[in-house]
Amino acid sequence: MRALVLEKQGDPLVLKEIPTPKPVHGSIIVKILSANLEPGMKTIISGERGFGLPHPCVPGARAVGRIAMTGPDTTSLREGQLVLVDPFVRARDDPNVFGLLGAFDGSTPDAKKWFADNWRNGTWAEYVRVLLENCWPLNEKILCEDLGYSIFDLNQLNVQAVAIGGLRSIDLKAGETIVVAPATGLYSGAAVVVADAIGANIVAVGRNIEVLKKLEATFPRVKAVQIKGNVEEDTAAISKYGPIDAYADISPPQAMGTTHIRSCFKSLAPYGRVSLMGGFPKDLDVDYVTLLMRSLTIRGSAMYDRADVKLLIKLAESGNLKLARRGGQEVIGKYSFEEVEKDFDNVLTSLSAGQMKLLVP
Repeated sequence: MRALVLEKQGDPLVLKEIPTPKPVHGSIIVKILSANLEPGMKTIISGERGFGLPHPCVPGARAVGRIAMTGPDTTSLREGQLVLVDPFVRARDDPNVFGLLGAFDGSTPDAKKWFADNWRNGTWAEYVRVLLENCWPLNEKILCEDLGYSIFDLNQLNVQAVAIGGLRSIDLKAGETIVVAPATGLYSGAAVVVADAIGANIVAVGRNIEVLKKLEATFPRVKAVQIKGNVEEDTAAISKYGPIDAYADISPPQAMGTTHIRSCFKSLAPYGRVSLMGGFPKDLDVDYVTLLMRSLTIRGSAMYDRADVKLLIKLAESGNLKLARRGGQEVIGKYSFEEVEKDFDNVLTSLSAGQMKLLVP
């Protein structure tokens, strides 16, 4: 099969012919229809992000595909079935051994060995071997025929899985008001869409007023707040849509040092909840007295649970979770193996809320 191969981090990707994987117990082979091309992969492949990878490997995490071969212990999945490839893999006998298929080989020696021995190749290939429990069947009739989504639209579900994990970790309920900040990025924008599907009111916070206004126009329960960098003024602008029950932070590493976190914490009502899902490399600067006097709960959320993905797919198949243009989302580029290999840096550029670029083998 053809695949984009990384010999070691820092090297360029090379399009090669490599052996097609075979299924073993507990796994399945998926033919890739479309794989997400996310800007964060650029720093993972270069090594700047600090996420390790086995060498050599095939990068690429999130994808949609069809079952090509089943394993000896497969019971319900069938060849040809449309599936979501979930990259968040966990060892069955130790929940501390986990990582991201094609993006991160874990943080412990056991995890790194497990990935090197079993899961070194990700989704930027014609075929990928996936753990059975990471292969989610999608109802093609409902999603593509009845609701009218394309196969490519369904790649957004893998991005939204990260968001629903954080929102469910703080038990967000219909009718509550949540601040999403910043709300204009790839994953934070997904949090707005998922919070809307849950039935919450959303205060979308950020600096890019164009993207904020697009979210506000797409979702009737969204209120846009453009922050200015003044803690007290920004707090007042957010609080006018209160009482604020919850706050979801999915800040990228480059947002370290900005003031929006302090403003969002200060806008929370007593007994408010906070979900931290971002990528800050250092400690947060938060107001200790605010945390104490308002009895706030802070919950870190590393990815999601299986129950979160199951619910996400149900929300999509019920029509409550909006995809494609109905959810303010669009595929802004589709690329071949050759195009990604030759123009990698320009293909993996930053994406705003709802935008996707896809590798289409």
